[in-house]
This record gives sequence, C-alpha cells and structure tokens, in this order.
Amino acid sequence: MAEMLRISDLHAYYGESHILHGVNMHVNEGEVVTLLGRNGAGRTTAIKSIMGLVGKRSGSIQIMGQETVNWAPHQIARLGLGYCPEERGIFASLSCEENLLLPPALTPAGMSLNEIYRMFPNLLERRNSLGTRLSGGEQQMLAVARILRTGARLLLLDEISEGLAPVIVQALARMIHSLKAQGFTIIMVEQNFRFAAPLADRFYIMEHGQMVETFHREQLSERMDMLHEFLGV
Repeated sequence: MAEMLRISDLHAYYGESHILHGVNMHVNEGEVVTLLGRNGAGRTTAIKSIMGLVGKRSGSIQIMGQETVNWAPHQIARLGLGYCPEERGIFASLSCEENLLLPPALTPAGMSLNEIYRMFPNLLERRNSLGTRLSGGEQQMLAVARILRTGARLLLLDEISEGLAPVIVQALARMIHSLKAQGFTIIMVEQNFRFAAPLADRFYIMEHGQMVETFHREQLSERMDMLHEFLGV
C-alpha cells in the first residue's frame, strides 16, 4: 500500500508547554489507525499537529510525500485532509443542511448531498432542523458528513463515539466500515476501546506525548495484558 502519512521526531507545543516528545508513526492509504492512551497522553495534540492546529511544531510530517510541518492549516486541508474535532463545531443558528453546505469543496472527490443523505438518513430527516435541535448523535453524524463534502480522503476523527447511545455508536461503526471500503484513510482518537477494536487495522498507544507501542489487529488478543497496563481496559 502507498504511504499516506509519515511522522518523524515530531515535537509540539502549546505556548511554553511541550506536549509531544519525538512522535513517530506512519499510516498507509486505506488504513484505519487508532490512537489509544489515557487522557492527557497527547493523542488529540497528535492529530491537531497533523492539521497544523498547534502553536509550534518541529520534526517532520509528510503527507503523500510532501513535507508539511511548516504549512498553515488551510494549505494542509487542500491536500485532502479533514478534521472532526471532539467538540464537533456545529453552527447552532444554521440548519443541518446549511451546516453541510458551509465548507467549500476542496477536491472533486467530495460527496454530494444525495450521497451523504444515503449514508446518513437521519440527516435527511433533520435537514431543516437547526443545529441546536439535533441530538448528540445527529450532531456527530453531521460533523463527519461535513468533512466528507470537502473531498477529504484522510480523515482525522477525535472521540466520535464519546457520550453517545449504543445504537448511534453502532451506526458510526457501520459508517467507518463503509468509508474504509471506499478507500478512505482514517485516524481515530478513541477512549472507547470496544468501539475501536473491531474497526482498526493498526493501533498506536501513546503515553506522556510519545508512541510507546504499536501493533496490528491480528495481534490484539496477545496484547491484552499490555493494554490493561497502559489503558486499564
């Protein structure tokens, strides 16, 4: 598989706070990769760094072979990256469909509204509802759907299952399976190990701003003791 992303010796800072300490990882095209770790381990900072959304970065972040560590976020997005933050960022005063139409299409690969509504029938039913009237699950679907419209092929998803009802979490799992089947590359930050385990091809475990372990899905059963040690799962 072609390499979509390679991070080498990445350091990241918020002001004077040194958060990432020499992170190394790679992601191949079409893979689903999950970042695991306790709160404060640096997982969200890692994916924000990929998008250029931290104060200062050093090291190397190559996206499809292009060095982007000194690029601005809008330049990085135009390579076909989409970031879904934990807080979702739904505009409360806009309707569901207006939220969908707001971001520009950055590549011709963006999904049409009809394609999005086929993937998220709940959003079709709520297309005229204001953002404040959507349930937490509907807001999460909308946040993901919005970046699919832009044409992004590398998706950075931060805690998309957090606080949602099991039926919605199952719908999000089906969505990720569908996107993977369509060739999307996905990096997930997840606290919900049961949600992430059957979806990911590979796992990275972070602690204190560093990658401390990595393994493939096929190795999951033999790594459970190590997961208990790092995650308490």
